[in-house]
Amino acid sequence: MLSDSLPPPSRSPPRRKTDADARRSARALAPVAGVLLLAITVVLAGGVVTVALGAPAEPVEPAPTASLSLSATDDRIAVTHRGGDALDASELDVRVTVDGEPLARQPPVPFFSAAGFRPGPTGAFNAASGGDWRVGGEASFRVAGTNDPVLEPGRAVAVEISVDGRPVAALETVVEPR
Repeated sequence: MLSDSLPPPSRSPPRRKTDADARRSARALAPVAGVLLLAITVVLAGGVVTVALGAPAEPVEPAPTASLSLSATDDRIAVTHRGGDALDASELDVRVTVDGEPLARQPPVPFFSAAGFRPGPTGAFNAASGGDWRVGGEASFRVAGTNDPVLEPGRAVAVEISVDGRPVAALETVVEPR
């Protein structure tokens, strides 16, 4: 048999790692560690920038939707709720312009008596109304002659209504004579 005549294969003893091998191994890991550290830094910096630049802490609630109509007769401005969400009068902000010029004193709805307005607004604009302005409800106030500009027949009136700074309606009409 031929295989009996061959010498057994020589096996060398396992090689021990030297200091040079350890240095080569550490150098091979350095680029990988550098890339990982860079990636972590970029991700953390992106998160910090997002927070610092004003990412909202909580989702912003959308403004209520409502269909409103406007009428103006002599010194009276009336807004009728035609459809949509009920509006909380205590959260309303009403801004009035006459021929593009804002009233010197804006209605502080809800109110009963305020400078620049005749006492006793109606509906949701009245402080004693109970708060909710629902479909079918009319709210009105009368602009006093001491407010500027005055309401006169033929002048254009615009009313902007918002809730907590979010616009709900922008309405326009022309003042009608009584």
